[in-house]
Amino acid sequence: MKIETFFMIKSVAIQGIKGSFHHIVSQQFFDASVTVNECLTFDKAVDSLLSQNSDAAIMAIENSIAGSIIPNYALIDSEDLHIVGEHYLDIQHHLMAMPNQSIHDIEEVHSHPMALLQCKTFFKQYPHIKLIEDKDTAEVAQRIQKGQIKKMAAIASKLAAQLFELDIISESIQTIPHNETRFVIVKTKNSEISEDKINKASVKFELDHKRGSLATILNVLSDCKLNLTKIQSLPKIETPWKYAFFVDLTFDNYSDFDKAKSIMNLMAQEFKVLGEYKNARQ
Repeated sequence: MKIETFFMIKSVAIQGIKGSFHHIVSQQFFDASVTVNECLTFDKAVDSLLSQNSDAAIMAIENSIAGSIIPNYALIDSEDLHIVGEHYLDIQHHLMAMPNQSIHDIEEVHSHPMALLQCKTFFKQYPHIKLIEDKDTAEVAQRIQKGQIKKMAAIASKLAAQLFELDIISESIQTIPHNETRFVIVKTKNSEISEDKINKASVKFELDHKRGSLATILNVLSDCKLNLTKIQSLPKIETPWKYAFFVDLTFDNYSDFDKAKSIMNLMAQEFKVLGEYKNARQ
């Protein structure tokens, strides 16, 4: 979903290299003309944004099989980043290696931990293969091609196989056929679209250890005609047994969200709006 209001973005930081799923998102959300700054970790992608080497950064935030990517919630919060858009990508994991090899020739598969987790059922039928966690899906594919490494395979996108001239040994090896990841586009400033186009928001707050405190907040959201699409709790490391809540909300009218913001700001602790943007599901 390309949004015309992002025409000022000329460069974007991604976790991974060209051929990665983050690279695919950059081309689908923006277009092929955007400059992609490759970073092997999310921390480095955020550093690229904060140092103004990139206009925006793309971060995976949750997967339909593996669940929430908790460190990225914390990173967005701690660095005071703002979500300005979201994108859902159908993730198809393919097993790839140097040409003229079968799966029985493969001794090791290297990939990102999330990719390995999403494909673990497939590898149960091949106990001879050693699974090794790595930094990035596409980077492994690139490494195999550069080193002409035999008996080693990568789990990556079809684009990676094309870019690095690898053969796909087995297609769509993820455990659940429909495997979707939600990505967020973050900047150092808040929403770039007009209020009449905003119909989704991400907020963060903390609550006292009082009976019914969370239920009270949820009732406020309901009374203000907001739909809660996601709630994620994160422990506060410095305060044992206290949690921060990250919540995604959708709404038809921005005025309803504006009213809820005012109430939550009074009722909750450390209330923060993490982003206001367009719902990619509509």
